[in-house]
Amino acid sequence: MKKNEAISCTIQNCKHHCKSADYCSLSHINVGTHECNPTVMECTDCQSFEYGNK
Repeated sequence: MKKNEAISCTIQNCKHHCKSADYCSLSHINVGTHECNPTVMECTDCQSFEYGNK
């Protein structure tokens, strides 16, 4: 799994997390929200997340 040094990530149970370092292996990610009017970081989500312990 090749790390993308442009996307840091600490979500270790994501399918795309590089287990050797805190990076994502995807070439790009989708960031979205679950709020109508996001105003703080907690309102945003990585919509590229897929559960999977590798």
